[in-house]
Amino acid sequence: MFKKFSRGERSLTPKTVPEMVVVALSARALAASACRGGRRVVAFDLFADADTAAMAHSCLALPSPRLSIPGAALRRALAVPELHRLPLVYGAGFEDHPDLLAALALDRPVIGNGAETVKRLKTPMVFAALLARLGIPHPEIAASPPADPGGWLIKRAGASGGAHIRPAASRLPAGHYAQRRMAGRPVSLLFLADGRRAMPVGFSRQWVAPAAGQPYRYGGAVGPLPPSLCGATGAAMIVAASRITAAVGLVGLNSADFLAGPAGWCLLEINPRPGATLDLFDRPPMPSLLDLHLAACAGELAAELPPLAGCRAAMVVYASAPVPLPDRLRWPDWTADRPRTPALIPAGAPLCTVIADGPDMLEARRLAGRRARGLCLRLALAEAA
Repeated sequence: MFKKFSRGERSLTPKTVPEMVVVALSARALAASACRGGRRVVAFDLFADADTAAMAHSCLALPSPRLSIPGAALRRALAVPELHRLPLVYGAGFEDHPDLLAALALDRPVIGNGAETVKRLKTPMVFAALLARLGIPHPEIAASPPADPGGWLIKRAGASGGAHIRPAASRLPAGHYAQRRMAGRPVSLLFLADGRRAMPVGFSRQWVAPAAGQPYRYGGAVGPLPPSLCGATGAAMIVAASRITAAVGLVGLNSADFLAGPAGWCLLEINPRPGATLDLFDRPPMPSLLDLHLAACAGELAAELPPLAGCRAAMVVYASAPVPLPDRLRWPDWTADRPRTPALIPAGAPLCTVIADGPDMLEARRLAGRRARGLCLRLALAEAA
């Protein structure tokens, strides 16, 4: 029942009844945005990190043996009377479960793109056909192993985070597809949509944190990119997002992932929900991005958005070896996704996210790297002591 939620939570009284539920693989960024907007939310995710619990009205970790939203556990958690028919806002984790979104929408308002839209955009062959019809460049894909796998990657349909991407081989696992390798640097566009129009929030640049068997594991992002680095290419990317918005009726916050290089650009995927780059853009003077998401889902786009000063980097710190976290560990203010302590973080698992601000992309990323290295050294010395 509700009283089993994580420690430090309050009982539901008329003055503290939450307004909505937020659900994602990690709901921390959505909870933080809700907090900025003065909203009370219940957060469900796979981790129930300490900072998520501190910002949410209540927070519950959903048991999952892998990086996937457990549908049955989520539906049980939502079935408590206190949450009856509360609106639900979802983030990452539903791309390969549009049927779960459809089922949830039978019991309560689900705010965001509908299940059919998610399915259309996250089914590789359907998405590729849509882009071909709209004249948007996209890497060649195949549903069977390529004869010469050297220039190809394999990806799991509906997955996120990059850890599922591998160099192609002679066999294609179930649920996977092949995509031709393309040259270029990854660029992501966060944008709002009202079902007809798209409004850019900002561009960011991503990087990978390779691990054994996971050469494309997500490492972090930095943004916003200055207009001088976007130029005509950025304008073309915004047009692409606008065409897709009009074609499928996208609403709310979405992101478009591109590759951009000397030979041009191509669109890799659309993520039809709020994602990881909220950390870069959800800061003053920008209004709460959750508030903007809710308004856009209701068909309302702001006339304009305020420009953000400087750049922010958000770097995922992974444990290179098992890391014991002592009880009452004092996390630096510039960390996020802080595990509850005491805990043992397995090798390869995310330890936390490091946030750093700087006057430009290079300085923000450098500072994030220094902070990440210093934190790892501090934890290693604490273990040795």
